[in-house]
Amino acid sequence: MFDKVLIANRGEIAIRIMRACRELDVKSVAIYSDADKTSLYTNYADERYALGNPSPSKSYLNIDKIMDIAIESGGAEAIHPGYGFLAENSELGKQCEKNGITLIGPSGKVIESMGDKITSKKLMKKAGVPVIGGTENGVTDIDEAVKIAESIGYPVIVKASAGGGGIGMRTVYEEDELVRAIESTQSVASTNFGDSTVFIEKYIEKPRHIEFQILADDHGNTIHVADRECSIQRRHQKLIEEAPSPIMTEELREKMGESAIKAAEYINYTSAGTVEFLYSGGEYYFLEMNTRIQVEHPITEIITNIDLVKEQLKIASGKELSYSQKDVKVNGHAVECRINAENPLADFAPNPGKITGYRSPGGPGVRLDSGVYMNYSIPTFYDSMISKLITWGSNRNEAIARMKRALSEYIILGVKTTIPFHKAIMRNNHFLSGDLHTHFVDDYRKGIDDDIREIMEEETERINRMRSTFMPGKKVAAISAAVGSYLNTAKNQQIKK
Repeated sequence: MFDKVLIANRGEIAIRIMRACRELDVKSVAIYSDADKTSLYTNYADERYALGNPSPSKSYLNIDKIMDIAIESGGAEAIHPGYGFLAENSELGKQCEKNGITLIGPSGKVIESMGDKITSKKLMKKAGVPVIGGTENGVTDIDEAVKIAESIGYPVIVKASAGGGGIGMRTVYEEDELVRAIESTQSVASTNFGDSTVFIEKYIEKPRHIEFQILADDHGNTIHVADRECSIQRRHQKLIEEAPSPIMTEELREKMGESAIKAAEYINYTSAGTVEFLYSGGEYYFLEMNTRIQVEHPITEIITNIDLVKEQLKIASGKELSYSQKDVKVNGHAVECRINAENPLADFAPNPGKITGYRSPGGPGVRLDSGVYMNYSIPTFYDSMISKLITWGSNRNEAIARMKRALSEYIILGVKTTIPFHKAIMRNNHFLSGDLHTHFVDDYRKGIDDDIREIMEEETERINRMRSTFMPGKKVAAISAAVGSYLNTAKNQQIKK
């Protein structure tokens, strides 16, 4: 096992990796920008080094500076990139190899091949994994694109070949929209990923987003660690995940799991990774592969009792997997809510700022992965996620009931958060019945927003009840004003509509 690992990331995922390091008696090295000087993870690490300028390109994406720190730290033998930032950057792998440092993740070649959606789709087709019909090469000629779309049949979706997170995706229902969609996606892709290549594929109406966690070592062992459902999304980015999928059967898990393993083995994958599928009408299709640890990995850990980050560290140090496929058992059900500093009544607009009141939930079956604290200021430079709230139950109903209870205990003041949104989803009848698809939030938006308004009014009453016992009058007044801003936003949204 390594003696020292540098974590090339920040926030809750940095703490998560450091916890795994601590349990394996490995020293952890934190890096931080000027905006993260007071972040919790920097004090959790054994060592910390400054990156300077808070701009991502000059801090957490600055490979040269990070490599210098790894060397300066007195021998960090490995780098764990977490998720986001450099997690799927093949250049980091090349620089690690050049400097004799182990990258905790797959090879740069694998990252590069699976990071390009056109290449990855071709590879999966060769591997025998089901793929969605569409172009096999990048689209550059508009006339050709029109012919392809006609042959596939509308609706189609235009995607950037590089990048992820749903950035630049455009759904097209008729020929008149296609040219504008291609030009728009090319522009967005060029700006965000430095690659304007786009491709077209058949658009599947209201699919479920189901993914499989995989683990693979350098000794020829590859397993899947069950499935997750990630259909509750906004702008193609996940908001709520659960494991296992409500529709999963042992037969379907075996079939999809075999496809996930086949995908990993075909490209000689090592480390933890995720094979994502779209599921509709009894059929499933390869969507993409994330060559890193996922944000939603805790729900898999909870239902299988497998520490995925520790397995990553062990695999990278040359050890064999601690588990075989027969060791993977699904126990109960888990739900994860991503708590973001966003206003759900203003199209999830980011709302960074200072946390003026904080109380975390607890009790049986509750896990909270967080990197914030009372009086912490959420920076404007990075992702808006505050924490991940995870609950476990012996079945889906119990996991949801615990999530409702945990959300009612969770108090974050000073910034608008998605907690009211999550509360609204947990009471939504379509969600409770397991009727999920990737357009869930858009399709039921009015009812969800109405529930959010009702929830915020209930919160105002609760805070007022707490006035005399817990808080001085001025603080309660400030909190009530903050809660009221949600409702004012809601009224403005209604006026606009």
